Amino acid sequence: MLRKIRNGEEHLIVNDPVRPHIPFEERVGPGRDIFVLDDDNDNVRAVICVAYCTDIPTNEEELKEFTSPRGTSAIFYTVWSYDKGAGRQIVNEVFDLLKKETALLRFVTLSPLTEMARKFHLSNGAVFVDKYDDCQNFEYS
Repeated sequence: MLRKIRNGEEHLIVNDPVRPHIPFEERVGPGRDIFVLDDDNDNVRAVICVAYCTDIPTNEEELKEFTSPRGTSAIFYTVWSYDKGAGRQIVNEVFDLLKKETALLRFVTLSPLTEMARKFHLSNGAVFVDKYDDCQNFEYS
């Protein structure tokens, strides 16, 4: 089951392998959401953080600068899972939910420069956009 993070679950971000330094308050501030994927017993299977941006960021500074409640692009800037296949599932479910329930125009990642991130997004149907000094972007359509 897909849902937004609940009060009292702030501790979940300590398991973020990509951007653990981003404080919880910043992840849920204006123009930001955290989604959680639970199993049938309410155990957390995966977590994804999303920023709604006015432009496509190429680094964390731009992610912060471009974030806006009126952003037209969803930026998936970190995802982690506890079960095999849960990372793929949460990306796809959040993409489907946002595509259906919002007027967002683009769905892009701000991914680390790792082969694992590259393989993950390409195998999930994303298209490589560009590579920068610290990050790379993939787009879901």
